Amino acid sequence: MERPTTSEIISRVRQIEIKTNRPVEGIISGAYLSAFKGTGIEFSQVREYQPGDDPRTIDWNVTARMNHPFVKEFIEERDLCIVIVFDISRSSEFATTGSLKKYVGIEICGSLAMSAIRNNDKVGLMLTSDIVEKYIPPRKGKNQVFRIIRETIFHEPRNAGTDLCVPLVKLSRILRKKSVIFVISDFQDDPQNLKKPLQVLRNRHDIIAIKLWDIREQEFPDIGLIELEDEETGEQILADTTDTGFRLRFEEMVKARNKRLSEVTKRLEIDLIEISTGQDWIKPILKFFNMRVRR
Repeated sequence: MERPTTSEIISRVRQIEIKTNRPVEGIISGAYLSAFKGTGIEFSQVREYQPGDDPRTIDWNVTARMNHPFVKEFIEERDLCIVIVFDISRSSEFATTGSLKKYVGIEICGSLAMSAIRNNDKVGLMLTSDIVEKYIPPRKGKNQVFRIIRETIFHEPRNAGTDLCVPLVKLSRILRKKSVIFVISDFQDDPQNLKKPLQVLRNRHDIIAIKLWDIREQEFPDIGLIELEDEETGEQILADTTDTGFRLRFEEMVKARNKRLSEVTKRLEIDLIEISTGQDWIKPILKFFNMRVRR
C-alpha cells in the first residue's frame, strides 16, 4: 500500500474531526465533564450572598467588613490525565453490519480525545496488538488531538495478534499520576489472563473497558457450508452452519467468554461498555457518562 501524502492525511483526519466534532460540541463533551471530576477545587472570587446559597460558603471576614453577607466561589481544578488504549490487532478489521470495529474505535478515540482537550485535560494514546505498537504520552492541546486521530487512522500494525496484558503491564509501570484509562478492544484474548494486570492497574487508576463486537462473532445463521478464517492467525476451517450442534457449541463458547469478561470487570469494579458495529456508538457512551454522574 502506497504511503499517503501529507494533504491526504490532513483530509482524512479532518473527516474524522468533522464526524466526531458534532457529538463532542454538544452532549458528549458536557457529559464527559460531568462524569469525570477534577482533582480538586480552587478559590475563584467572593460575591454577595443570594437566597439559596450554601451558608457554609459565607466569607465571614468580608461579611464583617462590608456589613453584608458575602460568599466564596470556587472553580473545579481539572488537571485530569486520560489515556486511551486502542486495540488495532487484525480482528479489529471485521464487521458484517455497520462500520468495521476499527473505524468505530477510531471515532470513539477522536471523541474522547476532543472531549478531554475541550475540558483542559491531558490525553494520551497507546496503540496495541500483542505488542505496544505506539505510545503517545498524555499532553494538552489541539495538536495532540490531531496526532492521536492521525495515528489511529494511519498506523500500520506490525503484528496481527491480541494480547492486552502487554499494554496494561506497560501502563502500570510508566503512569506515575492517577489517570482515567479507556481500553477499546474486542477482547478476543482470554479475560482470565487479564485479571492480574487489570487488578494492578485498577489499584491506582480508573479503568473503563469499551468492548466492540459484531453480531456474527456471537452467532451463526444457517447458511450451509462456509469457510472461516481466524483474522489474527490466518487459520482456516470449513464449517457446516446447517449443523445445529455446531451453532450451539459456538454460541456457548462465546457466551462463556463474555461471561468471564463480565465477571472479571465486575469483580475489579471496572465499568464495561459494549458497543455493536451495527449500532450508534454515541448512545451507549452517553448512557455510561450519565450513569457515572448519578453514581
